[in-house]
Amino acid sequence: MGTTGPDWQRLTTDSDGENEQEPSLVEPEPPVDTCKKWRNNAGFWLLGLCNNFAYVVMLSAAHDILSHQKSPSGNGTIPTPPSIIPGNVSNTSRYDCNIISTGAVLLADILPTLLIKFSAPFYIHLLPYGLRVIICILTALGSFLLVAFSAGPAQSFTGVVLASVSSGLGEITFLALTSFFDSAVVSAWSSGTGGAGLLGALSYLGLTQAGLTPQHTLLTMNVIPIIMLASYLLLAPSSHDPRWCWGAHPPGSLHPPPSSHQPLLGSTATHQKKSQSRNISLQEKGQVVKGLLKYLLPLAVVYFAEYFINQGLFELLYFKEAPLTHPQQYRWYQMLYQAGVFLSRSSASCVRIHHIWVLAVLQCLNMVFLLAAVYFMFLPSIYLVFVLILYEGLLGGASYVNTFHCVSAESQPKHREFAMGVACVADTLGIALSGALAILVHNYFCRFS
Repeated sequence: MGTTGPDWQRLTTDSDGENEQEPSLVEPEPPVDTCKKWRNNAGFWLLGLCNNFAYVVMLSAAHDILSHQKSPSGNGTIPTPPSIIPGNVSNTSRYDCNIISTGAVLLADILPTLLIKFSAPFYIHLLPYGLRVIICILTALGSFLLVAFSAGPAQSFTGVVLASVSSGLGEITFLALTSFFDSAVVSAWSSGTGGAGLLGALSYLGLTQAGLTPQHTLLTMNVIPIIMLASYLLLAPSSHDPRWCWGAHPPGSLHPPPSSHQPLLGSTATHQKKSQSRNISLQEKGQVVKGLLKYLLPLAVVYFAEYFINQGLFELLYFKEAPLTHPQQYRWYQMLYQAGVFLSRSSASCVRIHHIWVLAVLQCLNMVFLLAAVYFMFLPSIYLVFVLILYEGLLGGASYVNTFHCVSAESQPKHREFAMGVACVADTLGIALSGALAILVHNYFCRFS
């Protein structure tokens, strides 16, 4: 998931804009010794991993959350009775439907983050870093506990919302925090967030396959917020350490935070010691957005298509004759998707794609093909679906990282922060729209069957 690059993250000095040609007015970033550098890189890698972990796990566990498989044998090895929509489907439904679509879990997992993105500029500067991190830890703990001990859909969805709040607030907090440390921590954070997708889905799959129930698996993952706290404490103190100060930026800091999307690119090339963003007019902003549409629209389409597949079609791609139960099939789908995303996001230094619209077309074709497969049920084997889902993840990860590379490269320095912030909203809106449509498609197919 990305965040905006708002003006409230910028730090300026009295000399900014007055005498920009005098480099002596900007204090150089102090050298960092090897021990501190290792501590900070390790700390931010773990923060990135922990921050996105709950978000990924909730999507991986969506089918289990909705079917409430809590019996001792409810790890998917022995099927539990599926939920029944009165008068529409039964235990013999070819889709083995839950009452509620997993698209509802997606909406609960993305809408709070979207709300935080738009509202943060109005209040985030009033909260100290330490308080923000405590909120992130408590909401993450609450999410795992509420879902694990859920007695009904309302409690389950409340837990998913808490996971979203933790992830959204944490992303804003830790991205801003990178500006007070050596620029190498930006790449460390990026690597951690990338690994969260794969490790989150893989750990949920592995623990349930090993025999733990979904409930016990979620309870085991309460160690993640504890690791987040330890990682935050692991960071070596900087010259202007903001972690224990009241307010987002301590007095005297001369190092502005980076654009909040730099970690997603895994590059420090655009990480500036001095913010290059300027106050730009509304007309300029309109021109910037207009110039970015060739990247934003394809990115939104890619994310719409892939999350429609993930939360609208995964649970309907059910193979009764497969050696895996329905819950196991869904978990494997999620893990393979995250593996594809991780591989393609990690390949940006080797392969660059400038025509994002090609990826959008391919992802839409993938969506249409799998939608037809759900309707006509013509795919002979679940292993073919595994290949298609891995391919879906590769397309999604490639479109994401290449879009932000293109936006960063083509934006003027004074427009870059605004451009990156606008770009990140495109994927989030695509995800939200796909969640709404996934619910409608789920209801149609489950009643159709």
